[in-house]
Amino acid sequence: MSQPTPLSLHVPEPKARPGQAPDFDYLAVSQPGEVRRPPIDCQPEDMRDLAFGLVRVLDDVGDPQGDWMPSLSDDILLRGLRAMEKTRIFDERMLMAQRQGKTSIYVQCRGEEAIACAQRLALEAGDMCFPTYRQQGLLIAQDFPMEEMICQIYSNAGDKLGGRSLPFFYSEREHGFFSISGNLATQFIQAVGWAMASAIKGNDRIASGWIGDGSTAESDFHAGLVFASVYRPPVVLNVVNNQWAISSFQGLAGGEAANFACRGHGFNIPSLRVDGNDFLAVYAASRWAIDRARANLGPTLIEWVTYRAAAHSTSDDPSRYRPLDELAAWPLGDPIERLKQHLIRRGCWDDERHATLRVELTAEVKAAAKAAEVKGTLGKGPAPSTAEMFNHVYKDMPQHLRRQRQELGI
Repeated sequence: MSQPTPLSLHVPEPKARPGQAPDFDYLAVSQPGEVRRPPIDCQPEDMRDLAFGLVRVLDDVGDPQGDWMPSLSDDILLRGLRAMEKTRIFDERMLMAQRQGKTSIYVQCRGEEAIACAQRLALEAGDMCFPTYRQQGLLIAQDFPMEEMICQIYSNAGDKLGGRSLPFFYSEREHGFFSISGNLATQFIQAVGWAMASAIKGNDRIASGWIGDGSTAESDFHAGLVFASVYRPPVVLNVVNNQWAISSFQGLAGGEAANFACRGHGFNIPSLRVDGNDFLAVYAASRWAIDRARANLGPTLIEWVTYRAAAHSTSDDPSRYRPLDELAAWPLGDPIERLKQHLIRRGCWDDERHATLRVELTAEVKAAAKAAEVKGTLGKGPAPSTAEMFNHVYKDMPQHLRRQRQELGI
């Protein structure tokens, strides 16, 4: 009798580690304009191919191709370019501030700016976003005051959250930005629940939930899809696949076995896979899903294929788990450069104006940072009152907290 073959497990590994040549052969990339655009009332079973292709509009020289090409004015496109560039400069300034000890930690969204900025421009006032800590573009794209964002990052006397939250965990209800949670994937069940409430009330406002590729392995992701499938609320469910969940390759969350977009098929939810570094494709796909939700046609799951160009956070060193030159090998390019090239091809932009824009935005971000620093930075200058620790915990403060507050003399 022959010996049985020993059982083994498959543990996904990235194609390349530090010291090896970058390899993105696993990434299926469609040609610009190749993927069809179905009508918004298309049934999920009639569009399953869209979870396997990659919706792309801009070609290598910046010209738009195919049915997904949105009809956008120069003004809207320039507004998008400005928002992305401002977001990147804002990130650069806050990274420097963290290195100077003005805040404890910061998270950049470098390389992913198109996803949040383009979708924010496609949404309407009153729609509610449930973001992670890498969608600061949702605020910046609507010209939210950067000084207020920086005060929250610095946890200073101007922090509207009173120092009770982590840096960059903004909460701006009036601007459609739900309080950020560090426990990722909660955004999907929150977005689905909010959208259900909007429908129950008979409103016309939709929700947009955001998670990363790693969070698709959380149970909240599946719970959110169950409720979205059953009740068909007006919600857009965004999975930002930036290839890395902290130091874990996206394959460990199941991305090696199948695209994240096709997970919607098991719940009969329309699903798209989109080039997240193509501003026009992001806007077009977002608008398609938003129009579908607002027409009472239910949820859409979108996988945004992008690359986390920066470290996971200021506490992370990506050189320990991926090749140093991996960004240069990324096949979908830089979202800002691609939109800039498209605008140059349209004849409404040039390198000189872009350089001037960067100078103006750098000065604007610097001024906002300086104004925020007057109200304090981490451990220096004015800070939230100690009394803030007792606020916003209970509707009616219990006696033991009242006694503790009195003992502190506040």
